[in-house]
Amino acid sequence: MQAQEKPDRYVSFKGIECEKNTNQLIAMLRQHLTDPEKSNPFWEKFEQLLKDVESGVSGKDYLFLIHSYINNLEEFFEDVADQEALRLLKKIEVECC
Repeated sequence: MQAQEKPDRYVSFKGIECEKNTNQLIAMLRQHLTDPEKSNPFWEKFEQLLKDVESGVSGKDYLFLIHSYINNLEEFFEDVADQEALRLLKKIEVECC
């Protein structure tokens, strides 16, 4: 894909790396959640949802969780001032959700 071309999910998924980006975002989230100061009962429950995705119990994937909780994730990353995660979240929202 040429640099000036933007991927367009309505035309083709070529050049869009939804799975890679969602995995990266979840890894970034987990780095924050290992700090007890940044977690709370909501995020503890969310961690269980992540485990359910990984075990296959939920039948969902990371993208589904990100899409379902995008506002919560955005607020969390704003609260912890993680600009890189916010940029990646926005990219996932635009390209994949």
